[in-house]
Amino acid sequence: MSSSTIMNIFRFILLLALQVIIFSRLNLFGFLNPYPYILFILLYPVNGNKAGLLLSSFLLGLMVDMFTDSGGVHATACVTLAYLRPTFFKFSFGLSYEYQTVKINERLSPERFSFILISIVTHHLILYLLEVFKFSGILLVLTRTLFTTIFTLILSIIIIYLIKPGKQ
Repeated sequence: MSSSTIMNIFRFILLLALQVIIFSRLNLFGFLNPYPYILFILLYPVNGNKAGLLLSSFLLGLMVDMFTDSGGVHATACVTLAYLRPTFFKFSFGLSYEYQTVKINERLSPERFSFILISIVTHHLILYLLEVFKFSGILLVLTRTLFTTIFTLILSIIIIYLIKPGKQ
C-alpha cells in the first residue's frame, strides 16, 4: 500500500470518528450541526482513483447515516459531492486542476477558499433538501444551509491547518 492510501484510510477513520463522537452531538441554537467529515472528500488526491472516491464517499456517508439514524441523506450528499468534485475543481482552479498541481491543504488562496465553499454549500443544500423534502420548508432549508455552511467552513479551515503536513 502506498503512503497516500494509508493517509486516506487514516483520514477516513479519523474524520468519521470525530463526526460521530463529537460533531454529531453539537447542536447549537437547535439547528447548527457542523459536518467537517466531508473534508475526506475535499482532501482526496486530485489524481486519485475516481471510482475509489465515489465508493469511499458512499461508505463515509452511509456510516454517518448509520450512526446518526438519518436515513441515507448523508450518503446521497457525499456521493453527489464526490461526483461534482471535478467540476468544482475546474471552476475554482482552471488549468491548474488539469495539470493536477492542486493541493487543498496548502496556504488558503481565493481558489482554495472558493472550492471549499462551493463544495460545502452543495453538500449542505442537498443534505437539507433531502432531510426536509417539501416545498413549504424551503426557507428552513436555506437558513440551515447558510448557517451550517458558515460554521462548517470555519471549522474545516481550522482542521485543514491543524492537519497540514510540515515543511520538509
